[in-house]
Parts: sequence; C-alpha cells; structure tokens
Amino acid sequence: MQNAHINYDIDDFHRALLTIIGVMNHPLRDMALMRAADITLDQVLFPLLVTVERFGPIGVVELANRVGRDYTTVSRQVKKLEQAGLVVKKSQPQDKRVSELTISEEGKAMTMKIDAARQRLMNATFDGWEHDDVQALFRLVQKYAQTLLKQEAA
Repeated sequence: MQNAHINYDIDDFHRALLTIIGVMNHPLRDMALMRAADITLDQVLFPLLVTVERFGPIGVVELANRVGRDYTTVSRQVKKLEQAGLVVKKSQPQDKRVSELTISEEGKAMTMKIDAARQRLMNATFDGWEHDDVQALFRLVQKYAQTLLKQEAA
C-alpha cells in the first residue's frame, strides 16, 4: 500500500537522523572504535577503509562522495591506505583512467576487528531495549535505506 498522499511531519525524524549521523561521524567515536578494536590507523583514513570494505570495489570518486570529501583529498588519502597495504587500487580494463579500490587481506583483517568492536559497542547501546524493538529498528532502517537507494537510481 502506498501512502504518497500523506504529508508526514518529518521534523523529529530528520532531527533524529542528523543526531545519528553526527554521532556516527564524530572523530571521537572513530577513535573509541579503533581503541576497542585494538588497531592503529590515521583517523582520517578510518572511514575510507570501512567504506571500501563495505562498498568495494568502489571508485575513488564514489568513495569521496560517500564520505563527503573532495576527490583530490580522498585520492591522496587512498595512496596512504595503499602504502599501508590495506586497499588495492586497480584500473578498470574498459577504461584505464578509472580506478577501483578493493580491500586487501590485511585491510579485511583490520575491518573484521572493527566489526567485532562495533558489535560489542552497539550491543551495549541496546542494553535495556526489548528484543523486538531492536529487530524492528534494524528492519525499518534497512527498508528506509533500500527505498533511498531505489529513489537515487531512478
């Protein structure tokens, strides 16, 4: 059933999303997550590494767009990830000017530590929540994300 005719008041929802994004993007959160994962990585490289692992293979331009940074800045930062052996940059066979990034084995090992730490921290966040509420949140956020992707592709 479509509710396109309903004009929802989204102010509280939008404020909540901005709060979540602000918390998730805060540098101190990245530092806490890296400490919990027992990894060492330049803080500016952290979101790039995680994004390459989640969405790779990914082009440098798309990576820059996803993290909200300038392409040239991200390109320089990607070189640092390559030098550290965390990502692999390859030219696409059909167009050598376009490069794609994939996670390396060493990068994957690091993001697995990050994932485990994130799981511990997020589970602590949901302490005291009803199981059904947590599952409903996950389901609805995934549904919302998929709807946004469909709209973006259209």
